[in-house]
Amino acid sequence: MQGFQLSFFTEQSRKHHGLPLGEWLLQEARALGLGGATLMAASEGFGHHGTLHSAHFFELADQPVEVTLAVSAADAERFFARLADEKLQIFYVKTPIEFGMTGS
Repeated sequence: MQGFQLSFFTEQSRKHHGLPLGEWLLQEARALGLGGATLMAASEGFGHHGTLHSAHFFELADQPVEVTLAVSAADAERFFARLADEKLQIFYVKTPIEFGMTGS
């Protein structure tokens, strides 16, 4: 199947409707019936402002997180429409891909 890999990047401390934004993105993908999403925590990263974000032993709030989805073009449009409805500003990467399952 042809579609897109959507990758969203944020920090653990960023909230939306009382939830960490990464978790909110997972819940919205599920609510829209998308095929799956993965939340990954990183140890360090920096954003467009050049600010270093990292996970420290005592403070995980600044920890970078990434949410990745493999979706059809139609599902990508629905997901971005949902983000627009919420007026969310979040950095993303949208890459054309082929995806599917191996085996029978």
